[in-house]
Amino acid sequence: MNLQLQLHQPPTTSSMTTFSTEFLSHTLNFINHPNRTSRHSNPNFVTSSTPLLNEGNTNDRRTRINRERFRVNETRPKLDQNYDFRDTNLMESLYLLQQMVNRGYNPDVVLCTKLIKGFFNSKKIEKAIQVMEILEKHGEPDVFAYNTLINGFCRAGKVDAANKVLDRMIKRGLAPNVFTYTILIGNLCGRGKLDLALRVMDQLLKDNCRPTVVTYTILIKATIIEAGIDEAMKLFDEMLSRGLRPDVYTYCTLFGALWSSGNKIRALQMILEMLSKGIDPDEITYNSLIYFLCRDGLVDQAIELLVDMMESRKFQPTVINYNAVILGLCKAQRFIDAIEVLAAMNQRGCLPNETTYLLLIQGIGFGGWRNDAMDLANSLVNMDAISEASFKRFMRLMH
Repeated sequence: MNLQLQLHQPPTTSSMTTFSTEFLSHTLNFINHPNRTSRHSNPNFVTSSTPLLNEGNTNDRRTRINRERFRVNETRPKLDQNYDFRDTNLMESLYLLQQMVNRGYNPDVVLCTKLIKGFFNSKKIEKAIQVMEILEKHGEPDVFAYNTLINGFCRAGKVDAANKVLDRMIKRGLAPNVFTYTILIGNLCGRGKLDLALRVMDQLLKDNCRPTVVTYTILIKATIIEAGIDEAMKLFDEMLSRGLRPDVYTYCTLFGALWSSGNKIRALQMILEMLSKGIDPDEITYNSLIYFLCRDGLVDQAIELLVDMMESRKFQPTVINYNAVILGLCKAQRFIDAIEVLAAMNQRGCLPNETTYLLLIQGIGFGGWRNDAMDLANSLVNMDAISEASFKRFMRLMH
C-alpha cells in the first residue's frame, strides 16, 4: 500500500527533494501565531567553589578582555573517543602501569588518559583517581588528561572534586582550554546554573580562548529554559558575529523553542536558513518538524514531510514519526487515514509498538466509536500487541 496514494487528503507532489524547501515555504501560509512567550525558571540555584565561577561583578557579560596567563599545550593529537577497555583489561593495564613506574619508567600520558576515561565509563572512580595520581607523581599530565578527569567527575555529579582537579591543573601551569570551559559550562547548565555558566563564558573569553559551536549551543539551550527564546536568540546572534557556523543541532534547538513560543513563522524560517547554508537535515530535524506539525494540527503538512522522508532514502521514518502522524490524524478524527498510515508503516517494514496501537484505539474510542475501539482492543490484547495492564487501563477509560 502506497502511503502517498492511499491518504484521502490533498496528495503530495512527486517533485520533492531530500528535504523539501518548497514544502516549508508553502507551510508558512498555513500558520497563525499568537503572541506567546515561553519562560521557565529553575529554583535550585547553588553556588560553586570553582575558581572560574567567582561571585564577582556579573555586569561584564559583554566585556572582552584578551589576556594570556598560562601556556597552553595544544600539540597533543586528539584522543580516540571510541576507545573502550573491558574491565579485565583495565585492571591489567593499571597493574602494568604500577609495575612500570616501580621500575623507574615514566608513564605515558595518552595511555593514562585512556585508562582514566575507561575507569569512569566503568564507574570505577577510585581507580581513575589512582591513575591520575600516578601520572602526576611520575609523569607529565597535560590539559587533555585533566579535562578527562574533570569531565568524569562532572558526569558523576562530583562537582567539588572536579573543581579541585581544576585547581591542581592551574597550579601546574596548565591553562584551561575551550574544552575545559565547555565541560564546566555544560555541567552548570545541566544543573540550572545559567548565571554561573555565563561567568565561565566570560572567563573563557578573557583567557583568549575561542568558543565553539558546541559551547554556544549548550548555552542557547539552557538560556531557552532559564530566560526565554529572546535571550537565546541574542546568544545565537553573538555566535554568528564571531564567525561560527551553527550546526543542525543548534538550528533544531532554536526551531523547537521558537515554535513552542508561538513564533511558528520564524521557526520555519530557521529551518529554511539552515538549508540555504547547505546544512543537511538529520533525523532530529525531521522528528522535530513532524512532531510540532502534528501537535498543532498541521497533520497534512506532516504527512508530506513523512513522504519526503521516505523518498530521501537517506533517512527512513521511525516508529516515533509514524506514531506522531497517527496521533495527529486521530485528533482530527481521520481514523481511516490513521489506519492507512498503520498499513503503510507495516508494509515498509517499520513494526508498530504498543504505543502505536494504543494511540489508534484511544483515538477511535474517544472519537465516538467506543464499541469498535473496545473490540479492537480485545483483538490486540489476544494477539499480545498490547499488554494486559494497558488493556485494563483502556477499558476503564471507556467506561
